[in-house]
Amino acid sequence: MAAKGTEKARDIRGDIVEALMRLAAERDWDAIRLSDIAAEAGVTLAEFRGAFGSKGAVLAEFSRRIDKAVLEAMPAPEAPDSMADQPARERVFDVMMRRLDALTPYRAALKRLSRSLRRELTALPELARLALNSQRFMLEAAGIDTEGAMGRLRLQGAVLVYARVLDTWYDDDDPALAATMARLDRELTRGERMLRCAEDAYRLAAPFRAAARVFCEGRARNRRYWRERARSRRDIDGDDNESFAPAI
Repeated sequence: MAAKGTEKARDIRGDIVEALMRLAAERDWDAIRLSDIAAEAGVTLAEFRGAFGSKGAVLAEFSRRIDKAVLEAMPAPEAPDSMADQPARERVFDVMMRRLDALTPYRAALKRLSRSLRRELTALPELARLALNSQRFMLEAAGIDTEGAMGRLRLQGAVLVYARVLDTWYDDDDPALAATMARLDRELTRGERMLRCAEDAYRLAAPFRAAARVFCEGRARNRRYWRERARSRRDIDGDDNESFAPAI
């Protein structure tokens, strides 16, 4: 019987993501097979392959969906509960707690994944990329610039802060998350101090960076000059080497 027009199409990718997270709460990463995920999701391996290329791709989709859920739940700047007029530290605190709230249904799975994936050396670069991408969007949602040298430093700092906070959150059974919030507060304080030092150093180094740019530009101009001179010389002399007699 044909599906009714009002019936929503099945979200196969979402089913696979949820299946992986259910299995991850019970097994280590290397004990979860593709066929296990497919069976848990109620899809064939062919359907799985059509949706994802690997377990890592499923995990990346999970991260993307969490990012999207957090961003969609952020209040508009003009909303009464907006943090837009608050200090940067408070905005970051709010966004990070919102992300933890979105992750709460998956805490058991994430705790086990965190432990087992640390032993998977080949997975670490991909995990780092996922963390950077997520925190880039979280910082942007908090109104924090992530571009340029200082932006990249803020981004790396946010990843480190969040990783440390997660270690506390995994075992924080208090519904109010007092230990988690205290850890986040401490880590943000530490991060602020480090960023201030880095920003001071960056400002102090500005004259040296300017001098280096001038030096590099001068070298580039000098090299262009000699390349053009050599090219002009070849054009004048032509290809007839007999017209050139070396000095004896």
